[in-house]
Formats: sequence, C-alpha cells, structure tokens
Amino acid sequence: MPENQNHENPLSELISDEVYQILNSRNLLNEKTLRDYQIKKKFKRLRMQRINASDAIEKIREDYPYLQFDSIRKIIYVGNKNLD
Repeated sequence: MPENQNHENPLSELISDEVYQILNSRNLLNEKTLRDYQIKKKFKRLRMQRINASDAIEKIREDYPYLQFDSIRKIIYVGNKNLD
C-alpha cells in the first residue's frame, strides 16, 4: 500500500495539514503529481540507505504494482528534479 494513501498529508514538510485538507477538499491537488512526489521522496530515502537504484525501484514497485519498472525510472529521473 502506498505511503499516505489514507489521506494523510504527503506534503507535511511543505504545507500544514490544515492547508492540505483545504486544498484536497476543493480538488485542487493533482493526485498523479502527489504520487510522483512520493515516489521520488521514497527513492531518495532508499538511496540514502545505500540501496542500489534498481533495488530501490523494485521496492517502490511493491507499493505501486500497476507501474512498470521503466515508468518508475522515468518518474524518478525525468521531469521536475526539485525534491529538496
């Protein structure tokens, strides 16, 4: 099961829970973008634990079995790189 799937604030390091709830209740959040952000964050955390990139992607696939390995790789390496 993906992290924060039960509507906890996946952006807690960026915005308050209250702001997240307001944005979410008004459908102002893009679910795909939130998912991609969580994938990038988890990948970064796994890599900091010295897990190799391929194994980290496989571990992420356990949470998102509907995504192919290459899809996760593209989410991680292509597009907006501003995770810090």
